[in-house]
Order: sequence, then structure tokens, then C-alpha cells
Amino acid sequence: PRRAEIEAFNIRRRRSDSWTWQRDDRTTGPAVSHNNAKPHTMPEVNSNGMILSKEEENDNEVRRGDQDQINEFGRLNARLSEVKTEAQRLEKHLEKIEDASTELMMAGGDTVLLRLGDAMFEVEEDDATEYCEKEADRQQDRLDKLKEEEADILQRQDGLKKVLYSRFGKSINLET
Repeated sequence: PRRAEIEAFNIRRRRSDSWTWQRDDRTTGPAVSHNNAKPHTMPEVNSNGMILSKEEENDNEVRRGDQDQINEFGRLNARLSEVKTEAQRLEKHLEKIEDASTELMMAGGDTVLLRLGDAMFEVEEDDATEYCEKEADRQQDRLDKLKEEEADILQRQDGLKKVLYSRFGKSINLET
């Protein structure tokens, strides 16, 4: 019997951003706020999921510029993840190329099979060695560019962290 009444209560958010309990009475009309219900504000939580003390809470209003910086930090964080994944993939590919070069040095044959995509070609050992060297250089250049981009992203994130932590303190979590 009381279960229906309990399920009819919902948390509603007022325009003042405070939380309050309201009864959702769909059978008799719109939601009615109970005057005897105390408004309940949600406590702020730190980066570890712990509730912040009153001293640690920050009531600074989030301005448009702040939100733009937070969004930029998020985009940089996503790009950093992509760069790290791509760098790991390139490092593995570079190892395979170096292993192939080592195998070519130990091979004593005149011709070898060189795989390009899905096709295999019979080429001279010198041509295959030259191809491996060029491919290794090309992949190393790409890896170096990714490492530079990673350093730039980390530097920009550090700058954003300083600005945002100085404004919001422990109320914001920018740790990745």
C-alpha cells in the first residue's frame, strides 16, 4: 500500500540548482512540491569519489571560457589516447620490419618473397633490404611526429590544469 506512494516520489531540480523532493502525482495533476520537505543539495565529490568538506567546496560559477577550457582538456585527453595507441601500433610494426631486416641479413638466397598488402612478390635480396630500410625510416618518422604531438598535448594539458585548478581547486578532476 505505501509502496505506491514511495515510488511516486522523484527528485526534481529547481532553477536555483538545488535539489528537492517532490511528489509526482500523475493521476491528479502536475508534480506538487511539499512545503514540509527540506531542499537537499547534492554534496560535491572529489577525484577519489569522496565528499568534499565545506572548506574544499568551491562555489565558483562555471563561465563560458572555463567550460571551453574544460572541453579542450577533454578533447586533448581523447587525442592523447589515440596518439598513444597509434604509437604503440607503429612500434610493433617497426619491430616486425627490423626482424625482417635481420632475417634478410641471415638469408643466403638470391630472391625472397616480399609482402606488400595482400600480395607477395619475388624480389632480389638487396631490393628487399632496401625496401625494409626505407619502410623503417618512414615508420620511425611517423613515430617521432606522434611523440612530438604527445609532448605538445601533455604540455597544453599541464597549462590547462594550472588554470582550472587555480579557479576550481579540488572541485574539478582533471587527472587522466
